Order: sequence, then C-alpha cells, then structure tokens
Amino acid sequence: MSSRRVRFGLKWKVALLLALLLIAVVVVLSTLVLAGIREDQRVRLEQSFAHEEEAANLRVHQELLTNPHMQPDEFMENVGQRLAVDLGTESGMPVTLYMLDGTFVGTSLPFQPKMDVEDALAYTAQGRSAYITEGDQLIYLAPIRYMDKLIGTIQFHASLAEQHAFYDRIQNLFIVTGLSVLAAGFLIGFLYVWRQVHIISRLNQAAQRIGEGVYLSEPTVKRKDELGELAQGIYEMSENISSSVSQLTEEKQKLLDAIDRLQELEQQQKQFIGNISHELKTPLTSILAYADLLEMYRDDPFLLEEARGQISKEAQRLFQLVEKALQLSSMDIYEFETHAEQVELPPILQEAAARLEAKAEQSHITIQSFLTDGRVWADPENLMHMVLNLLDNGIKYNNPGGSVTLSNEVKHDEHGHDRMVIKVSDTGIGIPEDARERIFDPFYTVSSDRSRVHGGTGLGLSLVRNLAEKQQGSVKLVESGPGGSTFLISLPMNRPQSSEVISAEEGSDLG
Repeated sequence: MSSRRVRFGLKWKVALLLALLLIAVVVVLSTLVLAGIREDQRVRLEQSFAHEEEAANLRVHQELLTNPHMQPDEFMENVGQRLAVDLGTESGMPVTLYMLDGTFVGTSLPFQPKMDVEDALAYTAQGRSAYITEGDQLIYLAPIRYMDKLIGTIQFHASLAEQHAFYDRIQNLFIVTGLSVLAAGFLIGFLYVWRQVHIISRLNQAAQRIGEGVYLSEPTVKRKDELGELAQGIYEMSENISSSVSQLTEEKQKLLDAIDRLQELEQQQKQFIGNISHELKTPLTSILAYADLLEMYRDDPFLLEEARGQISKEAQRLFQLVEKALQLSSMDIYEFETHAEQVELPPILQEAAARLEAKAEQSHITIQSFLTDGRVWADPENLMHMVLNLLDNGIKYNNPGGSVTLSNEVKHDEHGHDRMVIKVSDTGIGIPEDARERIFDPFYTVSSDRSRVHGGTGLGLSLVRNLAEKQQGSVKLVESGPGGSTFLISLPMNRPQSSEVISAEEGSDLG
C-alpha cells in the first residue's frame, strides 16, 4: 500500500516562520519589559530604604545631641523602644532596632518579629546593608552611625505583595496581549502569504500551460511589484515562444511543401526523361528509316524528295528540343546571364511574328499584330525567346483556321511605375483548369498524349517564366478556355531600382 507524501507548501513554511518570529519577538519583548519593571522596582525600593536609612540616622543623631550625657549604648537601650515607634510612624513601615552586638532594643510592631536575622546583623556590624526576602515580605537591615561610629542596626519591614501583584498583572497582560498579537499577526501574515502563494501558483499554472502549448493572451497577474514584473515577463516569454513556434510550424510546413515539391519535381523529371527520350527516339527513328529507304531506293526521285523533307523536319524538331533543354539547364545551373538594356519593343515583336509566319501558314493559323511604340528594359535575345515560345504555343495548340494575336500597351503598377505589358492571345484548344497553376513548372506537360501530338516537352513556359523573372518581370495566364488562351508578359520600361523589383506575384496584378 503506497502512502501519499504530504506536501508542506510554501504558504505553510512562511506561516510557520512568521509564527516563530512573532513568538520570538513577543517573548524577548515581554522578557525585557518584565526585567525592566523588576529592576525599576528594586531600584525604587533601594532608594526608598536608603532615604529611610538616612532619615533614621539623622533622627538618632539629633536625639543623641539633645542627650549629650548619654552614651550610644545607653541611649539605644533606654530610648530604643520609643525611637523605633517614632521611626516607624515617620517611615510608614515597621521598624525594629538592635544594639551593635545584635541585642534587640525595640520595635514599632505590636510584637517582636520572629525571624532569623543573625547573618544579616553580622553584615550590618561591618557597616554593610542586608536584605532578607520571605514570600511577599522584605526585611532591610542597615547600620546606625553616630559620629562615623556604628552604634546599632535598624531593620525595616516592607511588603512586596503590591509589587508582586503589579508584576503579575503586567506578566499576564503580556501573555494575553502576546497571544492576541501572535494570533492576529499569524492570521494576517498567513492570509497575505496565502495570497502571494496563490499568485505564484497562478504564474506556475501559466508556465505549465505554456509548456503544454497553450499560450497567454494577456498577463496572468497585473500588479506594480516584482510579481507583476514576473507575470509580464512570463507573458512576453509566452508571446516569444508562440511566435517562435508559429515560425517553426511555418518553416516545417514550408519544408514539407518543399519535400512534396521535390518529390513532385522528381516525378516530373522522370516523366520528362521519358517524354524527351520518346521525343528524341521518334524523330531519330524516322530519320533512320528514311536513311534505310534511301539506301534501298537511291534512284526513286519521289522518295528522295519525301525523305529530304521528312529528315529536315525531324532534324529541326530535334534541334528545337535540345535547344530548349540546354537553355533551361543553363538557367537553373549556371545562372543564365542576361544583358538588359533599354530597347525598342515593336521591332522585336515584329521579328518574332515574322519568324513564325511560315509555321503559322503551314498550320493554317493567322498571326495578327497590334503594336504601339514603347521601350522596355530587357535583354533583347531573352525577350525574343519569351515571345517566340508564347507565339509557338499559340500556333501548336490552335485550331485550323484560328489566329494568334500579339499586342502591347503601357500600364501602371500598384507602386505607380510604368510597365510594358505584352499580350499573346490565341483561339486554340485552351488549358484544363486543374493544370493552369502548374503550366509554368519545369518538366510539366498537360498530358502525355497532348505533348506527343504537338511536340511539347514541358520546357517552353518554364523557360519563359525564368527569363521574365531574371529581367524583373513576370508572366501569367490571365484566361483560358475552349475559345483560347491569353498570356501576359510584364516588363519594366526603365532601369529598375532595388526597391522596384517586382516578383511574378506582384506582376500578376497588371493588365
């Protein structure tokens, strides 16, 4: 059977300490006061006896001067009884007189005191005073002198009952008052300590909640003292931990997203390798096949012409495929260099449309241009690559008899800067909605069948995006559907400052 350990908390420890301190203070204070009272009583009593002793010696001196014919011993023997009565009346205390040898000569009491005073009389015979205490009675014996000679002893009887009663009253008062003060002080101290410990418990609970991941919305305690400062410190610590945990959670999520993204890219790379392997194999197979036919039928002019055309077509396809792969690889690995400058835009757009005019006619597609004058800050070669890729996609994924429209206009961004927006629209088959957010990812193709039919590798739009961002611009798909797609390229018109760098997300607000 396990026994539960009793917790001796801080409030009980402090309360016990407070009680011990109060007890010590009351005991020491009462002891000192009572000792002072007793000392005061003794001093006052000694002063009173000394005064009476002096008065008695003066009276004896006067009596002897008025009876010069009498010797001191004869005087004490004859006048002792009367003198004792007179001295007792004057002092207000019982008085007894003795000869120098200790012989009793008189008393103001109605009877002779029955007390053993021989030792005390021996002291007085040597000129010293003596005390004898029995219960509430005090006997004070002092020598009597005449002309500096000892002639006898006077004995005063005093009652200490009143002094003892006063002392007892004060002592009882200290006991009652001390107990009351102790009880009240202990209660007040315990309540105060309990309140402080309660606050500390709240702070401890707050710290435990922080450890469990429940963070504070405000300080647990609001006070203008050290506990208040501690509460504020715990609250600020909670905020810092909450912020750090949030940041760590965000970073963790980013890492998880990055891992998912890397896994996705790995899958896309595998898909790309499969696609590009197939794309490389298909034209090569066609070229090898026509090479074999030419070897077999060298004298067939029709076959020769057909083989020349097909080999040229497949070689051109291989060249475009390798060129795009090398460009994207250069940008990702070697930080593809750009040489931006301020160039006139219409000539570049016109040249791009002219380069693809023949391909558009072969596909029965019309290229329309609506151009306005303006300059952009860009690398002319990179700008040409971007426009050619978008126009080429507009031709490849269009419908026979369709069109591709190329235009440009100046617009203002949210920072008030002028930017040139190049628009490429087509009347093609469009892009599925679930693929629109990923078409700019490298190696991504909408579908393997679609890319195989149209010769897509998933590199063209990724190349456009990377080239645009390197020139502090952006590209985005603004609309797509059965009626066609529209892409926008946004580029700065002047040399951008460091504060004017616009990301692809910011550039997507243009147009």
